[in-house]
Amino acid sequence: MQPAIQHKIDYSNRLWLFLDYDGTLADFADTPEDIHPDPELIELLERLSQHPKIRLTIISGRRLNDIERLVPIKDIILAGTYGIELHMSDGVRFNSLPLSSIRPVIEQVKAAWAELMDDKKGFHLEDKKWTVALHARDADDDLADATLQDARASAEKILPLNDFVLLGGHKFLEAAPSIANKRDSVRYLIESSPDSGNYLLVYVGDDDKDERAFAVIKEYGGITCIVQTESHNIPADVQFQSPQEVRHWLCSLVKSFPE
Repeated sequence: MQPAIQHKIDYSNRLWLFLDYDGTLADFADTPEDIHPDPELIELLERLSQHPKIRLTIISGRRLNDIERLVPIKDIILAGTYGIELHMSDGVRFNSLPLSSIRPVIEQVKAAWAELMDDKKGFHLEDKKWTVALHARDADDDLADATLQDARASAEKILPLNDFVLLGGHKFLEAAPSIANKRDSVRYLIESSPDSGNYLLVYVGDDDKDERAFAVIKEYGGITCIVQTESHNIPADVQFQSPQEVRHWLCSLVKSFPE
């Protein structure tokens, strides 16, 4: 952590932490369905949540049900499916749009992608209900590139313009409602909180979905942190090398941040 950034954090009155989960707080699971709560991480997040001057939000591409199992902590904000599903700190749960309005389209894309990956090794189709994602992390590079290109082309023929988007990544493609993005979700949370101006906002994430939220954090004078082992083209104030480094920083923060 650069001294100037750490100084800004140390001398802020209150902190609002926005934390991604996979690749940021924890290493990626073998498959998205692998849900193994980490007691050590849960304890750390509980300590952060109990600090009187720290507000905590976990915002993830995972479904809200999964995040609630991974982070079973009361009195914090949990945002699933990039913020379509919200569990507020008072326990209220709500969705940004009805599932029935988008599910027929997701089913069509899912069927098309299932046909594309039939008999191909190294691929995994993840149905998140609100979105569908095609993972190719374990596939041969050339086969992954070709299949993902075909998947993109097939989805573009199905998805209604403006209402849906295709989210990319390393050996990854996801069809989602256009409302499923961390930028708008973070803005909503900030603007719906009457005391947000009392907090220094700090966002920690690891990919381009988090980058979309960075611009909102910067609008409010906050700090952006990327988790990546190599040089990157995502502008951020701080670079962490791994989830373990993020945890180490959070541990030192909860110990040193004044109450």
